[in-house]
Amino acid sequence: MAEIKRINTSDLKTLSKELEVGQKILLSGVIYTARDAAHKRFDALLNEGKSLPFEINGAVIYYAGPTPAPEGKAVGACGPTTSGRMDRFAPRLLDMGLAAMIGKGERSDEVKAAIKRNKAVYLCATGGAGALASRCIKSCEVIAFEELGCESVKRMEIEDFPLVVANDALGNDLFESGRKAFGKDEV
Repeated sequence: MAEIKRINTSDLKTLSKELEVGQKILLSGVIYTARDAAHKRFDALLNEGKSLPFEINGAVIYYAGPTPAPEGKAVGACGPTTSGRMDRFAPRLLDMGLAAMIGKGERSDEVKAAIKRNKAVYLCATGGAGALASRCIKSCEVIAFEELGCESVKRMEIEDFPLVVANDALGNDLFESGRKAFGKDEV
């Protein structure tokens, strides 16, 4: 396994082919937060032939809804939400050029196929560590759907955000390989 690799989000689409399941990375650059409600609105916009509130090609979406920022901070706690809730929307966004998704938990077979087809990557953040994750967030700006509160779409600048490659561009799956390593087919 390779050592921890520092990557900028602007390079992720190109470098995704080099990342391996289980590899630890420190990600810096621009990401966008979007959870369930925002993804439903993305889908509606696309169905109406409208644009998304940010350029999807090469983008990184973090499945998170940060809490309000205490004084002097960009955000409050900002841990990942369960990625599976976005699975019905992810293949379409990946086919439009989404470079990576950040969340927690396994992905559906359809999402894994779209990750492989588009040479993208799915990265896992540590659940339950939202206060620690917030230390890596340098700025946060609501860019769409402000009425959704914590589920609004936000543009964030991050620095050295610790992540693990859970699904790589070759179709490998950390959850499957982990179960095999421990001799269990299901958890």
